[in-house]
Amino acid sequence: MTLHLLGIDVGTYSSKAVLTDLAGCVVHSALVEHGISMPRPGHVEQDADAIWWADVCRLSQAVLGASGVPARDIAAVAVSAIGPCLLPLDAAMRPLRPAILYGVDVRAAAEIVELEMELGADAIAAFSLMALSSQAVGPKIRWLQKHEPGVWTATAKLTSATSYLVYRLTGHLCMDRHSASHFMPLYNPASGQWDERFAAAVAPLHTLPALGWADEQAGVISAAAAQATGLLPGTPVAFGTIDALSEAISVGVVEPGDLMLMHGSTTFFVLVQDKPTPDARVWTVAGASPGLCNLAAGMSTTGSLTRWFKDQLARDLAPADGYAQLFSAAAGVQAGAGGLLVLPYFSGERTPINDPDASGIIAGLTLSHTREHLFRALLEGVGFGVRHNLEAFAQIGARVERIVAVGGGAQSDTWLQIISDIADVPQLVPQVTIGACYGDAFLAGRAAGLLEADDIQAWVQPGRSIQPDPTNRALYDRMYHQYLRLYENTKDLMHDFKADG
Repeated sequence: MTLHLLGIDVGTYSSKAVLTDLAGCVVHSALVEHGISMPRPGHVEQDADAIWWADVCRLSQAVLGASGVPARDIAAVAVSAIGPCLLPLDAAMRPLRPAILYGVDVRAAAEIVELEMELGADAIAAFSLMALSSQAVGPKIRWLQKHEPGVWTATAKLTSATSYLVYRLTGHLCMDRHSASHFMPLYNPASGQWDERFAAAVAPLHTLPALGWADEQAGVISAAAAQATGLLPGTPVAFGTIDALSEAISVGVVEPGDLMLMHGSTTFFVLVQDKPTPDARVWTVAGASPGLCNLAAGMSTTGSLTRWFKDQLARDLAPADGYAQLFSAAAGVQAGAGGLLVLPYFSGERTPINDPDASGIIAGLTLSHTREHLFRALLEGVGFGVRHNLEAFAQIGARVERIVAVGGGAQSDTWLQIISDIADVPQLVPQVTIGACYGDAFLAGRAAGLLEADDIQAWVQPGRSIQPDPTNRALYDRMYHQYLRLYENTKDLMHDFKADG
C-alpha cells in the first residue's frame, strides 16, 4: 500500500485539490471555479456551505475518482482557505449569514475608529503587535453586532473559513494560531491564547474556536464528512491555515529571512521570522509552528484588477487566451506606459497605507493612449505597490534574504519582470508552483506524523530567477515617487467620494 496525502485550498475565485505521495510527487489535481458576492460597495461575501464546503466535497470526490487511489490509502488531509474571514454560527453550528471576507471587505471602517477610541489605538497595537485594519476581524464582529442584531443574538460561535471546513470534516471547531492572530484584539501573541483584556468590547471568548498549530492534528474524518467527501472515517485532519501561509510552505518559505510574494487575486507577503518586528503598517502574526512568526502584508486588488480589466475592457478577446493576449501586448509597450500612472486601490488598500476608503486612479490619460497602455499601467501600478510594501519592511528592519514568487501572476514573466524592475529585487520562481493545496498536503503529512519540518525542501524543485533590469531604473524611481505623491495629494478627495457614495 502506498500512502497519499490530500490537500485542498479554497481561494477567492477558485478551489484546488492535490493528491501527493509522501515524497511530494503529484498523483492528481483538480480545480473548480466559483465567484464572490458584493451586495454593496465595500462588502465582499461568500456562502460557506454553497461554495466553501461544496468545493471541498466536489474536489475530494473528483480526486479520488480520477486518481484511482482508494480512500484507505489517504493517510491524512489538510485544508486551507481565504482569510481571515468572519462567519457566525448558530447553536447547531449552522452559518447564520454569508461569510464576511478578509481585508478586501472594508465595511467596518467606522468600527475600527470606534474601537480605537474606546480601547486606545496604541494599547491595541502594543497588545496585538499590529494596528486595526480592514484585515482585522474584531471590527467586523462589532459591525455585525450593530448592523445585524438579530444575527448577533443568534450567534453561538464565531469562526473563519479554514476553521469552518475543519469543523465540517471532523466535528471539532478549532483554529490555527496564524489565523487567530487576525481575530484582534482577542488573541494574545505573547501567550498564544485568547485573552479577556478587550473581550468585553468585541466578543465573549466562549464563542471562539479552540487553538492549535497549523501542522497539528485537529481531529479525524467523521462519518458524515466521509459520506460527503468519499474519504474514510478516521482519516487524520490537520488544523490547516490561511491560504497564503500554506502557499508559502508549498514553495519552501519556512526559514527566517524567506519571503513569499504571492501574486494572486490579491498580492500577499509572508516573511518568516524567528522574532517579531511589529509595525502599525503591516501585520505581525503567528507562524505555522512554535518558535516562528510571520511579518505579513497584503494589497487588496492585484490579480482581481487584471480580471476586472479583461472582463470589462477586453470582452472582445477569446476567454481561453484573453490574459495571454493582454500580457503579450503589455510586453510590447515601453516602460512607463506612455505617461500613465495607476493607483491600484480599486477596493481600498491594505498595507502599507491601510486605507479602506482609498480608490483607484488612472492618471495621465490622453487620446493617444490605447488599451495596451492601460493594461501595462495597471501592471506597473501593482509593481509600485509591491515596492511600497517592501520598503516598509526595510524601514521596519525586517530581514529579507530571498523572495520566492508564487501564484497565478507568477506565470507571467512580463509581470514578474515589471515588478522586479520597479522594486529592484530578484524573484525566485520554483519549477512547479501548484499553490496552497500543495502546502496543505505537506501539512497533512506533518499532522499525521509522517513528515519532518525540513522535508519540504525535498518537495520543492528549483526553477527560474527573475533579475531586475537596470535599464528603466531611473524612470521607475521617478514614477514611484509620483505614485506616493499621487496618493497623498488625492486621498482627501478619495474619502470625500466614498462619503458621498
